[in-house]
Formats: sequence, structure tokens, C-alpha cells
Amino acid sequence: MTGRLDALPKVTGAAGYGSDRVLPGMLHGHVVPSTVAHGEITAMDVTAARAAPGVVAVYTPFDPLTLHPPQHPLLGGTWVPLQDTDVVHHGQPVGFVVAETYEQARDAAMLVRVTYRTRPAATSLEDGLAGAEDAPPSMDGSPPSIEVLATGVGSIDEALAASAVVVDATYRTSAQNHAAMEPHSAVAVWESGRLTVHSGTQGSDLQAGSLAQALGVDQPLVHAVNPYVGGAFGGKGQTAVPAFLAAAAARDLGRPVKAALTREQVFTATANRPATVQRLRLGAAEDGTLVAVAHDSWSETALDRAFVEPTSHGTSREWYATPNLAISQKMVPLNIPRTTFMRAPGEAPGSFALESAVDELAVALGMDPIELRRRNSSAAPPGRDLQWSSKHLDECFTIGAARFGWSGRTPGGRTDGDWLVGQGTATAMFPALRFPASVRITLHDDDTAEVATSGADPGTGLLTVLAVLGAESLDVTPDRVVPRLGDSALPPGGMSGGSTATASAGSAIMVAAPMVIDELVALATAPDGPFAGADASYADGRVLTADGRSLTFGEVLRAAGRSSVAATGSSAAGEEMTKHSFSSFGAQFCEVRVHRWTREIRVSRMLGVFDAGRIVNEQAARSQIIGGMIWGVSAALHEGLEMDPDGRPANADLAGYLIPVNADIPEVDVEFVRRPDTLHNPVGARGIGEIGIVGMAAAVANAVHDATGIRVRHLPIGIEDLLDG
Repeated sequence: MTGRLDALPKVTGAAGYGSDRVLPGMLHGHVVPSTVAHGEITAMDVTAARAAPGVVAVYTPFDPLTLHPPQHPLLGGTWVPLQDTDVVHHGQPVGFVVAETYEQARDAAMLVRVTYRTRPAATSLEDGLAGAEDAPPSMDGSPPSIEVLATGVGSIDEALAASAVVVDATYRTSAQNHAAMEPHSAVAVWESGRLTVHSGTQGSDLQAGSLAQALGVDQPLVHAVNPYVGGAFGGKGQTAVPAFLAAAAARDLGRPVKAALTREQVFTATANRPATVQRLRLGAAEDGTLVAVAHDSWSETALDRAFVEPTSHGTSREWYATPNLAISQKMVPLNIPRTTFMRAPGEAPGSFALESAVDELAVALGMDPIELRRRNSSAAPPGRDLQWSSKHLDECFTIGAARFGWSGRTPGGRTDGDWLVGQGTATAMFPALRFPASVRITLHDDDTAEVATSGADPGTGLLTVLAVLGAESLDVTPDRVVPRLGDSALPPGGMSGGSTATASAGSAIMVAAPMVIDELVALATAPDGPFAGADASYADGRVLTADGRSLTFGEVLRAAGRSSVAATGSSAAGEEMTKHSFSSFGAQFCEVRVHRWTREIRVSRMLGVFDAGRIVNEQAARSQIIGGMIWGVSAALHEGLEMDPDGRPANADLAGYLIPVNADIPEVDVEFVRRPDTLHNPVGARGIGEIGIVGMAAAVANAVHDATGIRVRHLPIGIEDLLDG
């Protein structure tokens, strides 16, 4: 199977997203955002709003919907709106207007008058660096500061001082919004004391649990449905404001309620990738061997301190072999919208700093950047004894260099008429993880097999992967497999995030398939079965006996008077985590053209070569990598959420918040090193959803330096950054 099962319904408009749902008697809700970044609400005049045409209810902190902040062992706490009068960022939801139509709710929301007692707002990461706090421990429990020193070395500064060549530079990355095509929305309806919510999310069972906690009901009473998700990237990992408000209002009013954020509200009422400042110090011997790596990171965070971008921990902790390593992570709490995971959290911004610094080191040494990376490739994370389970990064660079024509590169760039042409490269790495997941396989009497899990497919291709791996495990053709996901009533599939879905759900499929086959064979050979007492086996979707008889599994079920047989398999990371370190690897290549006079930057060629274990579906895999690489270009040249001093986002729309369009991106070339990693999971696949973005921004910046001689150490890179050259 090469195609994607979700392609046709998506391109024809048949795919139903959460806000597409229209229910009888449905009301519409609209969020009222705050207009200050820090303060206390002293009063809210809702008289005009309540009197507006079609308005059914107006909720505020003074007349709230009862909600309790849910907690998750992995994701932590989730903020819920309207529970107090504190305002901690501009655009914070402070009211909710419900009316008969969307337009009535929107217009009435504009009539709500809010009075604040304002407080000083801290909105600048740069201004807050001096008062930065230690970040909390990482999700794996690692402390914010880690130091590994060789025997006899007293400090990282001592190791750097002893190095023949040192690079010491500071890099900055901008805040970003997920900007998913589908804004956060929800349709909620209560029937017989049971809630059904249609809402785009990265994990329907997680959303059901979150809403159950928030509403104070048992989780079986909440049914979350999301067969299609219009983009997520981490921004729909936790339950969003519209789902909380729609569910609570629908219960209060006894009618279905739809709530959807406007595009501008998506930038403030959800969560963003935080901006970072990163200082890299690399010390090397004259032959390029790394002597010391120091990576100090500062990340902005919201006042709740719930998320800090783990830039130093996500890159310098693991990427290069060095006898001396010191990394630290600090946070600067600000009056900004909440921060959260975004595609390749830590690795995306962290790789810009690390891979730019490595490029600077290569220039200082007069060494080819690929050779420098090869010379310092890690066999295991520094300071840890667990070697990589499988690493073919050198092969990625070999294949990529040949395919890209790296040997013909002229260090310092070349000219082509009025264009300065440069090439850059960078390493990409992203941890290979698995989340707990369960999958139910059901064999039906019509000779079809259902493979079902509650997990989500926010464009990653998981629906197709379920069909491919289900067919493979059951020894049938993929057209006989019906995959199902995005429904909390199905076995819990966890969150589609962390590049884990294929490895997690796929491993569960490989547990469930033998179980359901055993059930089928037992049914066939039972005293009342079609092959009673026979010695039977299973192959090609059929039960076969030693004397040559065979029936398809559907025929077996019909003969036994059964409509179906099912089994549920579960899988999670296990003892393999104590034996090896796991990661996906890649080599990014980029060519840019910078106009000699206007300083316009154009990306002319891109190539990524990746070692991500087995590739289950070529089309979905290429799509994910290409999307990530384009996002890397976006981070390098276009994308940055800008904050005014008063805390109001200056470009909270898709006109001012720049993202690439077709004209910005050339044809993207992708290749895979296909080496299954069965030490990681039985499927042999490692994550590809996020690694495509990692290193690409650095490759672009390195290519810009190669073309112009100007080293830009912040993102995004603008024309103004190249004018002095």
C-alpha cells in the first residue's frame, strides 16, 4: 500500500472535523479575551451583552461555569478558564457568551465591558535574563544543570581554557504559534447524563479524562470523538479552552454548544513555543576533536511555569562525544500566553544554536563541516553507558553529500549573476520513544478485520499505518483491514505526539494479532467448530488443517455461528530502555541564494537523509519529513511571534505571522537509510514526525553565512540582518 487512506476524504471535503458537527438546537459560544497582560478583574458589565439578540447566557468569573483544573501524570496540570479574576496575559479568556448563532455570540461578546486593576507586566525575555530561575527537572527527572568532566579536570571553564580553538557565541530563537489549519474548537452535547465532545485533539482518551476531571464526573460518562484533526504539532496535546467551555455550558443550558476560537484567539487562548536565548561554548583540539561543550539556555515561560523549552538537554546532552560537558536550563516567567510542546520541543530551537556553533567551529578550524561532525559523532550520550541501539548518521551524511553534490561546494560560497550562493548542512537527532498504547483487532465474518485504537491522526498517517501493520500481522491484504481511531470508546492509544504513534500502536498490533489468531484457531478446532479436533494453523488469512482443508477467517466465524472474534493487545516501553539509548538521526542539506543588492534570501535546494528505522509507509513518511523541513525554513526565514511591550501579540494572525508559501519552497528531496531497529520495538520503526524540522534552520543559517560571510545568530533571519555586508 502506497496511498493514504485519509487522502480522498480530506481533499474531497468528506472528512468531518470537530466544528463541522451540527446538532439540533445547537447554540454557539464566543470567548471574551482580556485586554491587559497583568491585573485583576474588578468588574464586568454584561448587561448589554445579555440583552443582545439571540443571547442565551453570559459566563464570567463572577458568574462562572464550574470547572476543576485537571491533572495528568505526564502532561501536568491544564488551566481552565473563568475560575478567578486574575489576569496573567493579554488575550486570556475572561468571558464566554452563548447565543443562538455564531454571529450573535460574536457581536454580543464585543459588548462585554471589563474593568481591571492593572499591574506591571513583564513581557521581555531579554529584560528578565538577570532574574532567571532554574528550570524544573526534565520529564525524565534530570536536573536543570548537568556536568560531566574528565578525570583531573576541575571545571568546564578549565577544559575550555585548555582547548586549542574555542567558539563562544549566543543564539536567539523566536516564540512560535502552532498555527494549525483547524482552529481549536469543540461541539458538546449531553444525553442521559453522558457527555459527547467532538473536538480536534492529539488523544481522545486523554481528552475524555481531562474533561471528566474538569466536570467532576466519571470518565466513562465522557465520550471524546476526533477521527480527523486539522493539524496539532503539540498544540492540541492538552484539552483546549473551547472544549471546557462548550462542555460546561452545554450541561448548564441543556442544549448542545459549539465553541471555536478565532484565528487571533488561537495565538493567545492556546499555548505557544517559547522564545530562547542560548550560549554555546565549544572547545576543540586542532584536529577538530571536541574537548569541551558548554550549553547554557534560557527559555521564556508563562507565569504558571508549566513548560520550559529543554534546548540544552535536547541537543548538547546527547549529540556529540566530548569528555567535558556542562549544560544548564533556566526559565524567565513572563506575562505571556502559556507555553507548551511544539514540534521537536527543545531539539528544534536547540539544534539551531548547537549546529550553528559547530559550523562556526568548522570555519575556525578550516575543516569541512561534515568531517567535523563525523569526527565527534557520539556512540552514546556523554556520561551514559547505554550505547545507541542503531546509528547510521555517517551513512546519512555519505548519501546526502553525494546526492547534494557537497564535494563541489566552494567554502565561502559562489556567485551566479547578482545572486550569492551558499550551502549549509546540519545534524538532526530526535529521541525514539514509545508511549503506552492498546489496540483491539476484531475479525469479522465478512472477512474484514478492524484495527482500532483511540489514538489520533493529526495528519501523520497513523490511519494508514494501522491498516498496513494490521494487514501484515494478520497476513491479509490491506484492503481487508478497516482502521479506526480518534474515539475514546476504543482501547486507549495515548497521545499522538513525541514521534511515538507508529512504534507505540504498531507494537500493540503485533501483540494483539497473535492473540486474535489463537482465538480464531481455537474456535475452528473446538468440538462445535468446523475443524473439530484437528491440528490447525493460520496463514494468508485462513485457518488450515494438516490434511489440507482450509477456510478464511470469515468462513470459520460463519461456520461457528459467530459474527466476530476480538483481542486487545497492549505495549509500552520496557526493559530495552535499560540496555540501549534510542534516537532517530538525519543529515540536513540546504542551498540558499542571497541577492547581492536587495539581500533577499531564497532557498533553492533542500535535502534530508534520515535513519529512522523501518519506513512503514513511504508516502506518509516523506510527507512528514517534508513538512518538518519546510517548518525549519519557516523558523529560519519567516516565523516569529512578536510581543509588544504591553504584552499584546503584534502579529496574532496569518497576515503578520509569516509562514512559507509555495513560492518560498523549492522541490524538497528526501531519502531514508532503511535499517529496522528491532531493539527499540518489534516493528523496527523509529519516529519521523519531528526530526524533519531538527537542524534545518541551522542548515539555512549556515548556508547564508557561506553565501555572504555574515553569521546571523538569531531567528528568523531578515533582510536587515544582511545589509551591512
